Amino acid sequence: MTKKRKISLTEEDLVVALGNRDKIAIEALYDMYSSSLLGVISRIVVDTAVAEDVLQETFIKIWNSFQSYSAEKGRLFTWMVNIARNLSIDKVRSKDFKNQSKNQELEINVTFIDEQRNTVYKPELLGVKELVEKLKPEQKLILDLVYFKGYTHTEASEELGVPLGTVKTRLRMAIIQLRTYFN
Repeated sequence: MTKKRKISLTEEDLVVALGNRDKIAIEALYDMYSSSLLGVISRIVVDTAVAEDVLQETFIKIWNSFQSYSAEKGRLFTWMVNIARNLSIDKVRSKDFKNQSKNQELEINVTFIDEQRNTVYKPELLGVKELVEKLKPEQKLILDLVYFKGYTHTEASEELGVPLGTVKTRLRMAIIQLRTYFN
């Protein structure tokens, strides 16, 4: 297997190639700046996989918005670092990222606790299945679709051929009924 030779252009040649949207420009851009930009991104976005995604978004944004670059305002690298930095900050501030981080932490902690205590989650041993069996058939069916099979409310509505409001009402009533068993 031969090693691919990295492309290196002068900043002026790279600017011209990017302006002309030459294929070699994006390759040179990646070869010349990917590690530096990833370093900037990684200081803001700690998760390596997410940082790599932001790096890809950065290159796409550089490619698609290159016409807004002006050599009179500053160097190409400075402009690219600002794009990488802004996309990183946007990612960290986004609701999806915050929720994903919270969910991962919870999953990691639960898995860690389960491993430490050598526990296995089996709903049948908790008595949940028996409690669900006590529900009305239409409540049980919706609960099964939404919570145990992963359907969205809309998908459950379509699957059962009932209005979305009916699905939500039955699901809410099922949850209220289950809560009475635990109180």
